[in-house]
Amino acid sequence: MRLRQAYFVLAAMVGCLLGSGATAAEPSVQTLISQHCEQCHEIKGLQNFGNIGPSLLDVKQRYPDRKEVAAIIYDETKRNPQTAMIPFGRNLILTNKEIDSIVDYLYAQ
Repeated sequence: MRLRQAYFVLAAMVGCLLGSGATAAEPSVQTLISQHCEQCHEIKGLQNFGNIGPSLLDVKQRYPDRKEVAAIIYDETKRNPQTAMIPFGRNLILTNKEIDSIVDYLYAQ
């Protein structure tokens, strides 16, 4: 009987979520940078940044091809298996759209 009640509650919760059209709000690029980048990288305009990874101050000059930067964020282990960088795209931490937003931000600096 308890199992049946648990299924009913679960179904009701899913129905409410689907029926209400609830969607997760997309985080701002500043939030993404704060959550996933600044702990390891120096980024223009940020006061509290890490120094584990390379500076991202001149990313446009070092990487003229934006696709290369997106690929690094997606999965740097393809280029450098010894990297300490998390494969944000491969591990589904960031979506492709979020990665593109971060690249846009870095290239605008």
